[in-house]
Amino acid sequence: MELFYTPNTISVVVAIALEEAGIAYTLRLVDFATAEQTKEPYLTLNPKGRVPTLVTPQGPLTEAGAILDYIGAMAPDLIPHDPFQAGRMREVMYYVASTFHIAHAHKMRGARWADLETSFADMRAKVPQTVGACCAYLESIYPLEPFVLGSDFTLADPYLYVVSTWGEGDGVEMANFPKLSAFMETMRARPSVQAVIAKGMLT
Repeated sequence: MELFYTPNTISVVVAIALEEAGIAYTLRLVDFATAEQTKEPYLTLNPKGRVPTLVTPQGPLTEAGAILDYIGAMAPDLIPHDPFQAGRMREVMYYVASTFHIAHAHKMRGARWADLETSFADMRAKVPQTVGACCAYLESIYPLEPFVLGSDFTLADPYLYVVSTWGEGDGVEMANFPKLSAFMETMRARPSVQAVIAKGMLT
């Protein structure tokens, strides 16, 4: 399999999950500095012009959550066996995708939602508040001891971990969230995370 990624983006979640599943993959860097994601041949793989893209034997898959489900189908121990807990795992993943990630994106992707530079500035100014609110919500609702749902590692863990690494850059004092901070330390120590750090995917 080939994983098309950009360092410190949501695409790193897929690499961590592949490492956890023990699935071999080859990395393909997509250079955002030259807007490679908006040009051919990458657009043929992913017409959305975003990362990640995982090229599988059956063809390319896009969207981090969908790719994680694909990995989970091949490595079922990454998904809780209890249906309710599996639902809770996806509850976290969908919240991170639809709310936490979007709050972060308002810092540098304002053109997705508005046209005026004044609007972009207003969105950037709001990011510490909205990202901080996401951290507070997760801290209050989920165990995070040591993993999102408690004792067992699931696909929700790399998803939340990577997005949480953006917090300080978003102007959020992560030390204000001791459970989330401890979770991040636990995750950073995992061999899967150390592997992607060693590959220069995550700082």
